[in-house]
Amino acid sequence: MPRVPQRGRRSPDSWKGTLAKIVLLGLVDALAVYICMALFFSHSWAVLAIAAAVTLLINWIYLRRGGLPAKYLAPGVLFLAVFQVVVVVFSGYIAFTNYGDGHNSTKEDAISSILTSSQKRVPDSPAYRTSVLTKDGSYYLLVTDPKGAAEIGTTGKKLEPAPGAVKDSTGKAKSLDGYQTLALSDLVAHQQDVLGLVVPVSDSPGDGTLRTQDGSSAYIFRSSIAYDAAADTMTETDTGTVYRDSGQGDFVSASGDKLATGWKIDVGFKNFVTAFTDEGLRGPLLAVTLWTFTFAIASVLLTFALGLFLAVTFNRPDLKGKKVYRILMILPYAFPAFLSGLVWAGLLNPEFGFINNALLGGAHIGWLTDPVLAKISVLVVNLWLGFPYMFLVCTGALQSLPEDVDEAARMDGASPWRIFRSIKLPLLLVSTAPLLISSFAFNFNNFNVIYMLTNGGPRFADTTRDIGATDILITLVYKSAFGVGTGRDYGLASALAIIIFIIVATVSAISFKQTKALEDVN
Repeated sequence: MPRVPQRGRRSPDSWKGTLAKIVLLGLVDALAVYICMALFFSHSWAVLAIAAAVTLLINWIYLRRGGLPAKYLAPGVLFLAVFQVVVVVFSGYIAFTNYGDGHNSTKEDAISSILTSSQKRVPDSPAYRTSVLTKDGSYYLLVTDPKGAAEIGTTGKKLEPAPGAVKDSTGKAKSLDGYQTLALSDLVAHQQDVLGLVVPVSDSPGDGTLRTQDGSSAYIFRSSIAYDAAADTMTETDTGTVYRDSGQGDFVSASGDKLATGWKIDVGFKNFVTAFTDEGLRGPLLAVTLWTFTFAIASVLLTFALGLFLAVTFNRPDLKGKKVYRILMILPYAFPAFLSGLVWAGLLNPEFGFINNALLGGAHIGWLTDPVLAKISVLVVNLWLGFPYMFLVCTGALQSLPEDVDEAARMDGASPWRIFRSIKLPLLLVSTAPLLISSFAFNFNNFNVIYMLTNGGPRFADTTRDIGATDILITLVYKSAFGVGTGRDYGLASALAIIIFIIVATVSAISFKQTKALEDVN
């Protein structure tokens, strides 16, 4: 075999390839340096160390000679780690915390939030003459203190001297170089932003903050709760009530009252215990789990049965127009599931839906409000959405079956039903069983059709949570995570997600093990 001349080679190790690698790596390294700087200033040391190590590893892989497999595998492994492994690990970690509404930051942030949210205007506090300024989309208070000194600050940034401020004839600071002063019309248009300004007087939260109600005068607000760092307690100055760290991520008084803001802590298996012991969740969770299995199994069986029936029907070689029929059969598969759910929700509406008003002569049937009918409606709609997939799968599987086995069975006097039951169906299951298992896993987490059609309803009457008769586990996770009815509870939602994963993984493993017996059919 003639060798390619060195001059004509286009390898990655040529000077052009090396130059291209250096340019691309330069762009990657520039982005990595930007990310590392942001992590450095945010004091995220562990993530910073990982980012730096990954950056050095990438440079080593692509700048050294040889190691071609690593150069191809590195991007895929990196994206797999970032978008899959990290997400799964983080979700697993959240399941063992109390992360959610009121518990989403550190204890220091919680203390600062409590002191800020409990602030009240100090009686007879001096007025600070105020002008409202804006810069880069943010709003600032330019104040003139009682002594005549000009200072500027914004939410989260304490007052600082503004020696370059321009004052009017009364000595009030009106403008500052680099900032735009809001006119009266602008103050009215951005009233909510102006009222939301909370400017710390100093680094100490105990000194209070400045707030304005009209954009022309600001007053000192101080917290009605005092924090004792030595004793780690919060005390209401008005009533003397003392709140102590309960060890559960919040401050609690002797009578059991909690301050609204808490912080994130590790709670071990508490979320898993809550899922099975909480009175408002335990009963509905069992009903939801049973319905989830029923929905997933029934959806697989119904869609497979209808898809197989249609595939056998339209697989006849003498059938005219079967291409047109097949196209019509797969049309539901072309529509987005969430859009189809909304359309069917309108069709099944008890008050003005097309089915009740047009097809049933104005009957009032609660397709989506009666628990039993709602479950039937969900299964029917999912059947309409899912049978085209099974139709395509079964059609392909049927066309791949050997015809000589069919002919031999007919010559032996076997009936069409006997041929289908004893020959075609077992051969079909060999190729479709893995797809049936994956379809079960998909329907076990089929969020779109449930949420868009019924929103999980009709709601159970024996719980304070927003859980209904057609909720499946994944919609329950969504409602727990995003606060539908009870506030966001990411820890509980992550715990439920882990439970779902364990269930689906166990069922899938058992199913794959059992379906190995079908391989003997081949």
